[in-house]
Amino acid sequence: MLNTERMTSSFLTASPASPPPIFTTNCSSVLRTSCSTARTSDRFQQVESFALLIDKSKSVDRLLQIHASVLRHGLYHNPILNFKLQRSYAALGRLDYSVAVFNTSDEPNVFSFSAIIHSHVQCGLFDRALNYYLQMLNGGVEPNVFTFSSVLKSCSLELGKVLHCQAMKFGFDSDLYVRTGLVDVYARGGDVVCARQLFDKMSERSLVSLTAMLTCYVKLGELGEARALFDGMKERDVVCWNVMIGGYAQNGVPNESLKLFRRMLMVKVMPNEVTVLAVLSACGQLGALESGRWVHSYIENKGIQMNVHVGTALVDMYSKCGSLEDARLVFDQIRDKDVVAWNSMIVGYAMHGFSQHALQLFEQMSEIGYQPTDITFIGILSACSHGGLVEEGRSYFRLMRDKYRIEPKVEHYGCMVNLLGRAGHLEEAYELVKNMRVAADPVIWGTLLGSCRLHGDIKLGEEIAEFLVDQKLANSGTYVLLSNIYAATGNWEGVSKMRTLMKEHGIEKEPGCSSIEVNNKVHEFLAGERKHPKSKEIYVMLNEINSWLKAHRYTPQTDVVLHDLGEEQKERSLEVHSEKLAAAFGLISTQPGTTIKIVKNLRVCPDCHAVMKLISKITGRKIVMRDRNRFHHFEDGLCSCGGYW
Repeated sequence: MLNTERMTSSFLTASPASPPPIFTTNCSSVLRTSCSTARTSDRFQQVESFALLIDKSKSVDRLLQIHASVLRHGLYHNPILNFKLQRSYAALGRLDYSVAVFNTSDEPNVFSFSAIIHSHVQCGLFDRALNYYLQMLNGGVEPNVFTFSSVLKSCSLELGKVLHCQAMKFGFDSDLYVRTGLVDVYARGGDVVCARQLFDKMSERSLVSLTAMLTCYVKLGELGEARALFDGMKERDVVCWNVMIGGYAQNGVPNESLKLFRRMLMVKVMPNEVTVLAVLSACGQLGALESGRWVHSYIENKGIQMNVHVGTALVDMYSKCGSLEDARLVFDQIRDKDVVAWNSMIVGYAMHGFSQHALQLFEQMSEIGYQPTDITFIGILSACSHGGLVEEGRSYFRLMRDKYRIEPKVEHYGCMVNLLGRAGHLEEAYELVKNMRVAADPVIWGTLLGSCRLHGDIKLGEEIAEFLVDQKLANSGTYVLLSNIYAATGNWEGVSKMRTLMKEHGIEKEPGCSSIEVNNKVHEFLAGERKHPKSKEIYVMLNEINSWLKAHRYTPQTDVVLHDLGEEQKERSLEVHSEKLAAAFGLISTQPGTTIKIVKNLRVCPDCHAVMKLISKITGRKIVMRDRNRFHHFEDGLCSCGGYW
């Protein structure tokens, strides 16, 4: 048999100026027949025979055998065969062999240059592709449309503008493939105006150009424009569907992402790995466990590869949907875990308040030899924060900087401020914020304000709020938190002042919204709304819940109501909070004993937290609630957070 590696080594080290070595080999019967015929025919037929064999070659070993025979017959300078060999080696994953063939060419022509540029672009080696393009121009070889359509895929927006000028100079800018490449360059660079101008002038629009424009709109968050273009497309492949489904998921519209996925299945477009990654992200955002489980089943039944990326997405989805058990099962089944997979499980434990599990997993990860990343420490510090582990948090914060040389980001400081603030170390938290090596964002200041509210430190709260207003860093959360501090002390004048400031600055309070998934459909509730089809039954259940609470002598926590109302009005206001509407709907829509899973966009209020504990005790139901900060597992009158959230 032919020693192909030895042959290749000899070929690669041969001087381009001298004839390559003559290989002696036992070729296949097909080759012997072809070569024998070639000896008795003219050169053209010989080249044609080899060209056909190269095109039909399906493996590197087979191609090496043909290449050896080409060299034996003295055809090593034939531009057609070199071009085909060069292209075939690249297509079979041997870019090094392709480059070696290119380098043996005495005078590479436009086809050889275009092929070598294309093969490097396909491998993501954009800088090398551009270097070959420059070499081509310096060698006096004029590019063609294929050259431009290839090299455009490798360049930035600024370089793309230069190539646009060159395309116009050579008269290729009106070519469909070149113009498609230009649209893609401007779209990737976020220049929607130029991309749209080129796109609108195209007499014929390819699927690639449509997808490029679609991607541009999605990237800039212009989902309305993207959807209009998508709906108007006569032909859509899986890439188009992925762009639109992923766009909704990435821009915080997960419900639309799931709807479009179901429509994709209805028109029988086969999803791929990219599709399921986007859909799993949407399920995680919604907390749609049933839908997520269905996608998991779909992945297994349709043979979509369960690689580390899909496995990690499933871990993330199950964690965000409240099922740590499923998340851990998937995590344990992932082969060749990378640090991203470990991070996902650590963060999952942290957000559920299973702090010790997160720390143990970190130690296990470190013992195996994985190098933690900044995301790892966000998970670890978050776990310490949710568990009130002050000393451990301080230790890991030092470890991150001193041992692993990871410079803290705003998220790490945020975890530490939350940990220290909630534990009552307000001055230490305040000093940490003032001495941060990065600029504090409104989230960190809001975290510190929340701690001031928790511990009743009105003076520090006012000082922080005034600083934020003066620096124009205040957001709706800033004003609401300070209103909370004033309301808790009965300072309604202060509350009124905050509301006036919000109006003056055009800031609106984010409305509380809770969602619950029943029978693969996500139902959303706003406080006090009556638009749901089962609104009547929901309010009947709310009245029943209120009777349970009175029987257990529960006193509503009216101090959380930020309005100067009478006690009775405050109680009525609390009764229709969005999470209570979602819980009531869950009780009337699911079988007894079924776990109720609720997702809240804001932090759960103390009154709703206490009520959920009582509902879990009275009904024997487990309630899992994900709020803005963490998960709460209510069971038999207790919460997994231990009142620490």
